[in-house]
Amino acid sequence: MIQRIQTLYLLAIVALGITLCFQSVLLFESPETADTACVWELSPVGLTEFPADQANAPMIALQGVWGLLLATALIPLLALIDIFLYRKRILQARLNIFLACLCVGWYGVAAIYVWLMKVSVPGVMWSPDFGSAIPLICFVLTMMATRAILKDEALVRAADRIR
Repeated sequence: MIQRIQTLYLLAIVALGITLCFQSVLLFESPETADTACVWELSPVGLTEFPADQANAPMIALQGVWGLLLATALIPLLALIDIFLYRKRILQARLNIFLACLCVGWYGVAAIYVWLMKVSVPGVMWSPDFGSAIPLICFVLTMMATRAILKDEALVRAADRIR
C-alpha cells in the first residue's frame, strides 16, 4: 500500500487539506473612501473582521461559511478514504475523479463568497492568500494519483491476460 506512488500523492493531499483548514484564503479591504476602514479575512472557519483603526481590537467573526468549510473538510477526508481502497483500483480512480471535481468546485464556492462580499460592501478589494493555492495543488496531485492508479490497473489486467 505505502510503496505505491499514488499513496504518497494522496498522503500529500491529506496533509495539504488539513493545512487548508487552518489557513486564510482571501483578504478583503474596504474602500479608502469609507468612513471606517476594515480588513476581512476569509478562511474555511468563517469571515473574520479586523478593524484597521484599532491595533488591539478583538477579531469579530461575522458569518460562517459552511460551504467552504464542507468542501475544505471533504478534500482530506476523501483522500484518506481513497488510500485504503488500494485493492479496488477502479473505485479508487472514480473517487479520485470526484475529489478532483471537489477541488475545482472549491474555487466555485470561494467565487460565490467573493461575489457576496462585493455585493454587501460596494467597492471592496479582494486579494488571494496562500491558502487559495492549496486546492489547485491538490487537484494536480489527484490527477497524478489517478494516472498512477489506472497504470496499476492496466498492469494487473495485462498480468491476468498472460495467465
